Amino acid sequence: MRGKADLPRPTDAELEILTVLWSTGPATVRQVYETIARRREAQYSTTLKFMQIMADKGLLLRDEEQRAHVYRAARPREWTQQQLAGHLLERAFSGSARALLVGALSAKKTSKAELAELRKLLDEYTKEAK
Repeated sequence: MRGKADLPRPTDAELEILTVLWSTGPATVRQVYETIARRREAQYSTTLKFMQIMADKGLLLRDEEQRAHVYRAARPREWTQQQLAGHLLERAFSGSARALLVGALSAKKTSKAELAELRKLLDEYTKEAK
């Protein structure tokens, strides 16, 4: 398996496949395709090709023991989210966590419960930083 820094950031299409696998667990191409096809128009052959490429890139792991290969995400959802957030933080917000947070909060209405959870997380991070 590649090192942490060597894994490429997933494209939007790859992220959609990863999201299915994170939700369902290991699955065949057919199962992933059927999940995606319930949400939008999709082609089985395109899903297959993407998943083969993703396995070559190290984003997916493929179990070839069965007749139908079973794929699973190489990294957990949280790891990928952290990688994407770090990239976005540097690329779009010049490394400013404050600007990223303000941008995220202004982009979508946030519930009081979510805001309370964010305050709690910030308090926890503040305690860890001391």
